[in-house]
Amino acid sequence: MAVEMERKFLVHTTAWEKLAKPEPEYLRQGYLSGAGGTTVRIRTTATQAWITIKGKSSANGLSRLEYEYTLPMEDAREMLDALCGESIEKWRYTIPTGELNWEVDVFLGENKGLIVAEIEVRTEEEMFNIPDWIAEEVTGDKRYYNSFLAMNPFTKW
Repeated sequence: MAVEMERKFLVHTTAWEKLAKPEPEYLRQGYLSGAGGTTVRIRTTATQAWITIKGKSSANGLSRLEYEYTLPMEDAREMLDALCGESIEKWRYTIPTGELNWEVDVFLGENKGLIVAEIEVRTEEEMFNIPDWIAEEVTGDKRYYNSFLAMNPFTKW
């Protein structure tokens, strides 16, 4: 059993724009199911595709079960187009800081203007450095879950 433990934060746009960044990776993802707090997601990059099943979030929103499997790219694209309905698109930047990486998603389309940073931790109590471009924590706020953003875009809040 795999457990994902991550913390989510908004990003200070001005500080983020000034930061030297690595090349981003383009992601497109859509959802096959979101019933009962469990989500089934299809995600593609330029060269890979996955199906991910995520369980209900813990009470504090920090951890949940996660299972991920690779898919043939053609199948994943077909599922995104034919089965997922709404999808989200974003640029993902991976920013290493010590032993952990920040994953910063700069959303596109109807979620344009939203920038969310996530850091995957090994324990819920793990301490880590928070860079100056990180703003308020939104861990557990379901509005910032990608599955919510697919159906309720940020520009329509």
